[in-house]
Amino acid sequence: MNGENRINIRNERDTDYQKVEKLTREAFYNLYTPGCVEHYLVHIMRGHKDFITELDFVLELNDEVIGNIMYTKAKLIDEAGKQKDILTFGPVCIAPRYQRMGYGKMLIEHSFKRAIELGYDTIVIFGNPCNYVRYGFKSCKRYNICLQNGKYPAAMMVKELQRNILDGKKWFYFESPVMSVNLEDARKYDDSLEYIEKKYELSQEEFYIMSHSFVEESDCD
Repeated sequence: MNGENRINIRNERDTDYQKVEKLTREAFYNLYTPGCVEHYLVHIMRGHKDFITELDFVLELNDEVIGNIMYTKAKLIDEAGKQKDILTFGPVCIAPRYQRMGYGKMLIEHSFKRAIELGYDTIVIFGNPCNYVRYGFKSCKRYNICLQNGKYPAAMMVKELQRNILDGKKWFYFESPVMSVNLEDARKYDDSLEYIEKKYELSQEEFYIMSHSFVEESDCD
């Protein structure tokens, strides 16, 4: 990257809201499905009780907002019913013209440092492992963290911000209710914005395969 570029990572402000929703829409449109819902999730997430304002960051390049990451609270519950409060992040995005230039790495790693300062020790996310293993995320099966139905999604990954904090116990993951986006509400919101053509891309097939894949019980033993 050009050494003359001015890079600043800071918390999102009210005046950033429309910019962030627009860049989220541009980054995700037609990536996983025709259209996207991520910008609508950003729109409704900020007012939810599980949203963590201290971990809502934008990245500015030469005073232009080009990236964003948002966190919400989530939880793990062990077989004895003990609850552990954790984090999940997403959406995380960089404006398309600035992707694969290291800005996403800066944003994510900055958020990790702040999460540790706030006392959090575990992050669980859903995504493409190719994008996140470089940050220390591992298969949920390696930490014995599963969904409520006992399955271990291939797309569900875990990062310990504090080593060996999960004790080797079996945990069940529960995400915030805000993540359960109403697709009809998301469609109506998207229709109210500037028109972008919805179309099929090969990345959608990759997402379908990954999101419907699971790690078997013996695969990570």
